[in-house]
Amino acid sequence: MSDDVRGLLGRAAEGAGRPVISTEAVFAKAARVRWRRRAAVSAAAVCTVAAGAFVVPQLTSPAHDTPQTSSVASSAKAPGATDRAVRLARLLPSDVGTVEEVSFADIIKHASPVPPEPPRTGPLDGQYAVRRDGGVGYLTVDVMDAAAVRKKLGNSDPAADLCKPDKGAPARTDCVREELSGGRVLTIWSDAMDYGEGATPQWGPELTARLMLADGSLLGVRDSTGFEADEVQGPLLKNPPLTRTQLRELMLRTELLPPG
Repeated sequence: MSDDVRGLLGRAAEGAGRPVISTEAVFAKAARVRWRRRAAVSAAAVCTVAAGAFVVPQLTSPAHDTPQTSSVASSAKAPGATDRAVRLARLLPSDVGTVEEVSFADIIKHASPVPPEPPRTGPLDGQYAVRRDGGVGYLTVDVMDAAAVRKKLGNSDPAADLCKPDKGAPARTDCVREELSGGRVLTIWSDAMDYGEGATPQWGPELTARLMLADGSLLGVRDSTGFEADEVQGPLLKNPPLTRTQLRELMLRTELLPPG
C-alpha cells in the first residue's frame, strides 16, 4: 500500500513501531515459519498469564479506564470493561470473541508510563484486542476530520481510487471500491503484511478498510490477525477477527462516527 494510505490507516498505532523492509527479505517467509514455531510456545504461556490478568475489575469509572486492562465478551458487559469496548462489542457478531481495549504503546513498545491517550475524533476510536480460539487479533478504529486528512495527505486526492496501483506500487490484493449514497466511498482490501524478518513487530495478514465521507473526513479500520514479537498477548488468529462481509457492515455503522 502507498505511504499516504498506510499513514492514514496506521495512525492508531503511531509510536508502536513501523514496518521496515529487510535486505534479507528473500528469506522472510522461511524465517517467519521458524519464528512462529518458536513464538507459539512462549506465546501460549503469555496468553495464559494474560487471561488471568484481564479478569481483575478496575476501580475507576469507564471514562478513566486504563485501556490495556479492560475486557468484555461480545454482546455482554464484563467487570472492568471500558465503555468503548462494550459499545464496540455490541456492534460485532456475537461469536467474534472477547473484545478488550488495549494500548499499542504498552503491548508493543512497552512504554512506561503509558503515554496519555491521543485526541479522539470518533466515539469508538481506539485499539482493541480480540481473543478467540486461543489466539489474539486486533481491531483499530480511527476517524480523522477533514482538516486532519488534508494535513496528512497534502496535495494527494483523498477520494483517489485505492484499487489502482499508485506510482508503480503493486496493486492491492482483493481490493473492492464502492461508491455509496451521500458521496461516501468505501474501499476494502487484503494485506499480507509480509515485510521480512526485519519488520518490528511482524504483523500477520489483515483486512484494511477506508470510508471517505462527503465532508472530507475519513474512517479507517484495521482488521488484523495479530503480531509476532519478543512479547505477545497470544498467537496469531488463523483469520482476521471479522470477515470481509462483517467488516463492511461495521464500516457502515454510524456509531463509529462523531454525532451530527
